[in-house]
Amino acid sequence: MDFVVQIIEQMDLDRALGDIAHIHEQIAKSEVYRGYRSLPVAASGAMGLLAAWLQPRLLGASAPPAFVAYWMASAVCAGLVGGSEIAYNYVVHDEAAARRRTRHVVGQFLPAVAAGGAITVCVARFGDAQIALLPGLWAICFGLGTFASRPYLPRASGWVALFYCAAGAALLWTARGPWPPDGWRVGGTFGAGQLLAALVLYWNLERPDRGTGW
Repeated sequence: MDFVVQIIEQMDLDRALGDIAHIHEQIAKSEVYRGYRSLPVAASGAMGLLAAWLQPRLLGASAPPAFVAYWMASAVCAGLVGGSEIAYNYVVHDEAAARRRTRHVVGQFLPAVAAGGAITVCVARFGDAQIALLPGLWAICFGLGTFASRPYLPRASGWVALFYCAAGAALLWTARGPWPPDGWRVGGTFGAGQLLAALVLYWNLERPDRGTGW
């Protein structure tokens, strides 16, 4: 009889712990994640604009692999800058709960990054005409990643996601012309998008006199 009682008590405890975990998850979803900061995000946008300006000076009319490698390297550098404060806080300041939340929020965006990488590898096999599609595909992937993260970001981040998706569609529609694609199709799009994202973060989370936000 005592054994049965212990089993029932254990079941009740497991159920209670599960309910608590569910409550914590719902609370986390209702809170805006504050790991993204406007300054690093704006800096990543500025890097995109700089890369667009430098492309004709560094690449000229190089072969398609050089174009892909250039923008993949630029994306990695901009990503490191944009996420620098998140990484620093994760390693130095955050406690276990904050680290779990960071992993969860950043994890919402990673599938879009992985999809962009897979698309790049596949499209790069087919030559100049197909590689001209990459700027639009990258922008759409970034927009979808932003949409996936939106429940944890300020509401206005939805406009940032919409900008990326709309810009990606426009880039795909106009993906023609001489090789190589204009660097502003990549760097201009991501530069403008990241500067817009930085504005959303600052206005909703960081400005001293902020009210209800967007």
